[in-house]
Amino acid sequence: MIMGNKSVEKNVYTPSEIVKELDKFIIGQTEAKRAVAIAIRNRWRRQQVKDVLREEIMPNNIILIGPTGVGKTEIARRLARLSQAPFVKVEASKFTEVGYVGRDVESMVRDLVEVGVNLVKAEKASEVQAKAEKLADERILDILIPPVKKIQTTSVVQEGEEQPVNENGNETENEVYQNKKTREWMREKVKSGEMDDKLIEFDSQAQPSIGMQVLGPFGMDDMGINIQEIMGSIMPKKRKKRKTTVKEARQILAQEEMQKLIDMDAVQKEAIERVENSGMIFIDEIDKVAGGGKAHGPDVSREGVQRDLLPIVEGSNVNTKYGVVRTDHILFIASGAFHVSKPSDLIPELQGRFPIRVELNSLSEEDFIQILTTPQNALLKQYGALLETEGVKLNFSKDGIKEIARIATEVNEQVENIGARRLHTILTTLLDEILFDVPDKIPSDTVKIDAKFVKDKLEKIVKDRDLSKFIL
Repeated sequence: MIMGNKSVEKNVYTPSEIVKELDKFIIGQTEAKRAVAIAIRNRWRRQQVKDVLREEIMPNNIILIGPTGVGKTEIARRLARLSQAPFVKVEASKFTEVGYVGRDVESMVRDLVEVGVNLVKAEKASEVQAKAEKLADERILDILIPPVKKIQTTSVVQEGEEQPVNENGNETENEVYQNKKTREWMREKVKSGEMDDKLIEFDSQAQPSIGMQVLGPFGMDDMGINIQEIMGSIMPKKRKKRKTTVKEARQILAQEEMQKLIDMDAVQKEAIERVENSGMIFIDEIDKVAGGGKAHGPDVSREGVQRDLLPIVEGSNVNTKYGVVRTDHILFIASGAFHVSKPSDLIPELQGRFPIRVELNSLSEEDFIQILTTPQNALLKQYGALLETEGVKLNFSKDGIKEIARIATEVNEQVENIGARRLHTILTTLLDEILFDVPDKIPSDTVKIDAKFVKDKLEKIVKDRDLSKFIL
């Protein structure tokens, strides 16, 4: 964990540290990285402000503008992992005005709460995991070596009567002691894994599968109703017999014990608090709902989506199955290529709720070279790792990498600019034969990919405009 300030809590980064972390996966786009880094840090700063003023500080929502494949979605994805905050990505085009087929805009907030609950639940589960495993081991021991109950040896004695003596008292005490010693011995064997393959039969909780779809495309969850909880309280929980290995039984029983140890009311309360104060919603393809100033056909629906989005982004109360959620302080990051429309084509009210606009640059040949080699998840590293599993080593020369980048830039200029995604299509075509021939024809070897190899494979396709349209 990078820590620049001792007072900074866990998983809270300074803006420069956020940019540094994003640089590991995303090439260039410094301006966009700076904007999101400031927005994330401001959320932490707001939490430190006194209560009276804290409610007045609103998040500065961001619109990322740029062609496809330049890193808009990747910035949001990496940001969510970095901050470990509730995060959900939605496509603006899947929301439509009431009367058209689609989902209502409030479903994005419900999805975010679901993510928040799962996030908090996972944290609580890790806290009680050791205790749950211990309880699961006890349940397995009860099946393997049932405990001996100590017999009550005393009885009520009336005045003047002699107290009866239990002749088997010592024998029972000894049996209890022996049982305890045997259970201790067996406990160690279960913990060490010696009993993993032994089959045992046990009772486990059967999960009810209840699904209801009403009112067309909207389900119970979309209306903020927790049908599982309602039906679960009416219907008794069923148990079923299961026969598995001790290893699998430990996992199943530990999961059951974990559920008992977690206070779901506290989890839901904390999740809603996190969603309201640090939740992020990434609205992709927002340019697809920009109407372009027309007032007929599909543009009616597009403008309807914008008007539906407006109260969510401005701040409203949304009913979810876990409770009411306020959206006032949720950070919204929108993105779009805006090839056909412009950000100014959005309705003025919605434009006002996204005060920060950042334009992302198209990728150059130099950017492509860095994308292929620098990030931790670079494509060349991915293909190299895949083929190494079969004993084949890919060796990309510098001139080979440069040639791949040159072709990607050329095809993007001639056909359609799809950014870094072009590298996927080019590498798939370039390595097609190698990926097919391993391990039959190339059992174990080093394959060198240089500029000549790249030209021989791709030059013909690049020169033929029709071929490059369909293949690359």
